[in-house]
Amino acid sequence: MKKSLYETDEAVIEGIRRSDENALAHLYKLYFPMISHFILSNSGTDDEAKDIYQEGVIVFYEKIKGDSLELTCQIKTYLYSVCRRLWLKRLAEKGRYATKLDESESYLPVEEDTQQHEEQERQFGLMGEALAQLGEPCRSLIEDYYIRMQNMQEITDKFGYTNTDTAKNQKYKCLQRLKKIFFATYKPEV
Repeated sequence: MKKSLYETDEAVIEGIRRSDENALAHLYKLYFPMISHFILSNSGTDDEAKDIYQEGVIVFYEKIKGDSLELTCQIKTYLYSVCRRLWLKRLAEKGRYATKLDESESYLPVEEDTQQHEEQERQFGLMGEALAQLGEPCRSLIEDYYIRMQNMQEITDKFGYTNTDTAKNQKYKCLQRLKKIFFATYKPEV
C-alpha cells in the first residue's frame, strides 16, 4: 500500500502552502465522513454536508494561505469545530433546530468547543478499545446494530435467534458488558 505524503498535520499544512491539491484531497478523504455524520445526525442532508465541509475547508485553506492560522489542536478538531459552527449558523438561518444539540452549546468559545471535541474523540477511542475486548458474538451484534444500522429482524436472522425479542435481550446483555468494560477504564478529564 502506497504511503501518503500527508502523514502529519504539519505535512498537510505545508502541502496547502505549496498549493498542492493532493493535500486538500487528503483532508477531504480523512475528515468528510466525520462532518457528514454530524450534519446528517442534526437535521441535514448529504448535499448540505458537502457544502458545509467545503466551506470549512475553504476557511482552513484561506487562513493557512494568509498565514493567520495558529493551530493549537489537530486539523481534524479544527475542521470539526469550524464546520459545526457553520452548520449551527445555517440551521439558525433556516429556522431549523439541531435535533441532538443543546442550544447553549452553540455559544461555546472555540477553545471549549475544541476541548469538548477532543474529549469526545478520547471517549470514542476508549469505546473502540472496549468493543475490541468484548468478544464474539457481542462485538458483531453491537456493531451490526449501532454502526451498520441493521434492524432487529436482520440481526435475528444473522445470529440465528428464535425471535426479535431474544435478539433484543442479547443486545441488552452485550451492551451492559460493553458499558462495564468501558467504565472500568474511563476517567473523565477534569
